[in-house]
Amino acid sequence: MAKKDRPMDFKKLKESRHIEFKSSFGKEVIISLSAFANTEGGKVIVGMDNNGKIVGTQVHKETEQRCINEIKQSTYPQIMPRVTVHEIKGKTLLVFEISEYPVKPVSYKNRYYKRVKNSNHMLSLDEIVNLQQESLNISFDAYPLKENLETLDTKLLEKFIEKINSRGRIRLQDDLLTNLNKMKLIQSGKPTLAAMLLFGNHGYSIHIGRFKAKDTIIDDLLIKEPLMTALDEAMVFIKKHINLSYAFDGSLERKETWQYPIEVLRELLLNAVVHRDYKHTTDIVIKIFDDHIVFVNPGTIYGNLTIEDLNRDDYVSSIRNKLLAEAFYLMGDIERYGTGFIRIRELLGKHKNTTCKIDEIGDFFRIQLLHTIVNDLKKNTNDLENDLKTVSNDLENDLKPGKSDLEKKYGLTANQAKILSEIMQDNNITQQKLSELVGITTKNIRNNIKKLKEKDLLQRIGPDKGGHWRVFLHSNKIH
Repeated sequence: MAKKDRPMDFKKLKESRHIEFKSSFGKEVIISLSAFANTEGGKVIVGMDNNGKIVGTQVHKETEQRCINEIKQSTYPQIMPRVTVHEIKGKTLLVFEISEYPVKPVSYKNRYYKRVKNSNHMLSLDEIVNLQQESLNISFDAYPLKENLETLDTKLLEKFIEKINSRGRIRLQDDLLTNLNKMKLIQSGKPTLAAMLLFGNHGYSIHIGRFKAKDTIIDDLLIKEPLMTALDEAMVFIKKHINLSYAFDGSLERKETWQYPIEVLRELLLNAVVHRDYKHTTDIVIKIFDDHIVFVNPGTIYGNLTIEDLNRDDYVSSIRNKLLAEAFYLMGDIERYGTGFIRIRELLGKHKNTTCKIDEIGDFFRIQLLHTIVNDLKKNTNDLENDLKTVSNDLENDLKPGKSDLEKKYGLTANQAKILSEIMQDNNITQQKLSELVGITTKNIRNNIKKLKEKDLLQRIGPDKGGHWRVFLHSNKIH
């Protein structure tokens, strides 16, 4: 039997990324344990229902060994969790605890699972491959290709070595081929995927577009160059399509202020090429709008990281393409491994006019930079336009009384109110003109004018020709 452990505070526990409740032992317990082993470890508590209520479970002399044997027979590589027994108010609980397994992925009857929040999800084929590579410390970009070394751009290779030596992080004194072998960019006399990406014709693209609206593109660029030059080409296009302002602080030189921090844009470009999943040939896509810019690259977050983790400063990064990351680090483009988003937050904190949004869409990772000043300006412009419309309507109503007001206050018909309104705007108006404006015959105009005179609201001053009308409202004479 398993040794009884010290009581845990089960009442405060909730199902989470590391905790699972089960009423009894069965295949679902083993599935959860395999998911925990593939993620960050966790505990399965048998004897609690899904709501966290303690229901207890039957534990006999051979229960522990039977459960352990079933777990071992159902998993590969075989896992052996720690089992403890807990007595809570006369009810027995079994706790199975497993750490993250060093050799991954762990399968349950040839199916692979991972832990996402408080549930188990089956791994995709790509995720299985990623876990295998991560477990064996193998990087996908280290895969040797069939191309010959002559396909690599010699000038870019020399520039690469020169740039590394100028940064001083390491000193490369051997010949070019030896240095490339030491950095594992060449294996067995063949260029790796990383080498081809950096210095060769690799077939992957960066597609950048300038949009005026979601369905209106005004400029675009498709970059298929080696990464050594592609990043600079991408930055030139981006800078061409974002705002730049100048300020003078009293010195002789003017100060440039970009719509987005240039260091952040380059960091996001590096993140896209270093962390993208090169098993997929889909382009890295960058969309530039008036008030935001979007980076989308193939592949979700690598390893066990979550979006919530990336928003913290203590996250531990997993690198999908280690050779690329090493190359850009040695060239000085990456400050430190696994600190990209910390650096982005620090830079945006100084800029203050830009916010960052991170999310995943299917098999893609998306980062958006939102420019708050442009968004606020748009909002203020829309508010101003609405205010002007309101003022204009109010002014029009003030200058031209609505017929409903005249009808209600003086007991007039719609035609009588219209006649008065037109006369108030032109006290020399003729009956013929009133007929055209009101839309009734001149005979009806005369009849209505007669009734208005009887109400003491209208008076003719002078002869029919050469005279004018006078309107009386609130005992005030309006000419």
